[in-house]
Amino acid sequence: MTRKEVLIGFFVGIIANVLGTLLYILIFSDLSIEDSIKVAREQGHLGSLLALGALLNLVAFFGFIKLKRDLRAKGVLIATFLTAFIILMIKIF
Repeated sequence: MTRKEVLIGFFVGIIANVLGTLLYILIFSDLSIEDSIKVAREQGHLGSLLALGALLNLVAFFGFIKLKRDLRAKGVLIATFLTAFIILMIKIF
């Protein structure tokens, strides 16, 4: 049961990150989603775009903490660390 709760939190964290990134692009960009990602990649801002999308993970994390779902919050934290690792790899290469 504990592994299932952590996995649920992990997937919520990944979905929150994707939704946060898309929401940021939709609000602050005049271009389409595809063009915005392409431009961000060409200019070396893709990691920053992912980091801004990860801000939505804060809502999920503290929401799970408030609901006393600590294992799900742990899954969101793991998803956030995975996002940080991906950003690191993007910045290195």
